[in-house]
Amino acid sequence: MTDQVSGDVVVRARDTGMTPAYRNYALIVLMFAYTANYVDRQILSILLQPIKLELGLSDTQLGFLSGITFALFYATLGIPIAMWADRGNRRNIITLALTIFSGMTVVCGFVTSFAQLALARIGVGVGEAGSSPPAHSMISDMFPPEKRAGAMGVYSLGINIGILIGFLVGGWVSEWYGWRVAFYVVGVPGLLIALLVRFTLKEPVRGTADGLTAQGAGAAPGIGEVFRLLWAQRSFRHVAFGSALAAMGGYAGVTWLPAFLMRSFAMTPGEIGTALALIIGFAGGLGTWATGYFADRLGKRDVRWNVWVVAIVVGLSFPFSLALYLSGAKMAALAIFVYPAFAGAAYVAPSLAMTQALVTVRMRAAASAVLFLVLNLIGMGLGPQLAGLLSDLYSEAYGQESLRYALLTISVVWIWSAFHYVLAARTLKDDIERARLHGLK
Repeated sequence: MTDQVSGDVVVRARDTGMTPAYRNYALIVLMFAYTANYVDRQILSILLQPIKLELGLSDTQLGFLSGITFALFYATLGIPIAMWADRGNRRNIITLALTIFSGMTVVCGFVTSFAQLALARIGVGVGEAGSSPPAHSMISDMFPPEKRAGAMGVYSLGINIGILIGFLVGGWVSEWYGWRVAFYVVGVPGLLIALLVRFTLKEPVRGTADGLTAQGAGAAPGIGEVFRLLWAQRSFRHVAFGSALAAMGGYAGVTWLPAFLMRSFAMTPGEIGTALALIIGFAGGLGTWATGYFADRLGKRDVRWNVWVVAIVVGLSFPFSLALYLSGAKMAALAIFVYPAFAGAAYVAPSLAMTQALVTVRMRAAASAVLFLVLNLIGMGLGPQLAGLLSDLYSEAYGQESLRYALLTISVVWIWSAFHYVLAARTLKDDIERARLHGLK
């Protein structure tokens, strides 16, 4: 029976043009789109200090720009856009999203006040809300379950490559030509990638990778049904909150680390951009890929390894983060940062793969949006904001070093996150079976 299903899937893949070569190409193009997403999202972090000085902003205001301003719209708009993606053409939605967030990144270079920059960042968040959930759904319809975490890992490399480009280009362009030009330089390529998505990718048939016909995939349910199924899955609740806490530590660190290095070690934007680009780009990229790879490999023996792997990698970030923020020398700090960079986005691919496994085929984009709603409101929204607030609160006691102790305080979330992933493993098998039975109704 299994051989027959596998053979049918191969035939349907050939009939729909989803050959191995094409799906690998499509995965790389979607990864490029995610790279542009992260370049435009993270470029602000390397530019915080010069923007602070030119516009006269506080750390709390900078945290607002990096966190809540972006995350509120990015996370909440992801739900209706994902519902659209579960019914409409996902390729075209991604094209539109790329055009909006890349264009608004260019607009950031023209602002003259905090309010204008906040509005421009909202525009970036609105555009990026339509990028990832449709891509997750497309990938799940191109790759079978046993290869899905690895494919999500390749897609998620866009995080690390995007941060690499953002720090490297942003750091040196800012130092040579000013922070405004940095926004122009990173915004334009996303418009070109939008054309690549629109004219070279195809909309995949829903359910093909799971051995379903288009009819077998069923009609897209309402958001209420998606929420009810997800909330009934105890493992999803733990994956969602575990990823949100990991994101809080990661976003707080990647957003404020450049300012921390400038203030505590007097490094220049160019030096910081180069160092962080290499560390996050290569060590972080290795961690993102390796976690997805081993989750797939070990998950064939026991699906719970998808969350156990994350628990191990994320939990080890805690002692390294303590050592990083207590370091008194810049070279030691950068060397220690290699492991937090390795683990920074390691949770993403397995969390996405398990979220896709915990719902039916027609819920996939919406399920990703729900995961991102929790992840981004808590992680992206509160992480940078909390670091900025704590830095201002600690400034009277610690002066120039207040940011160091703010980031040190937030490091506790890594242990908390690992605990949630351990708990997710307890019900994961039963919850995946519940989702399968739900899809047969």
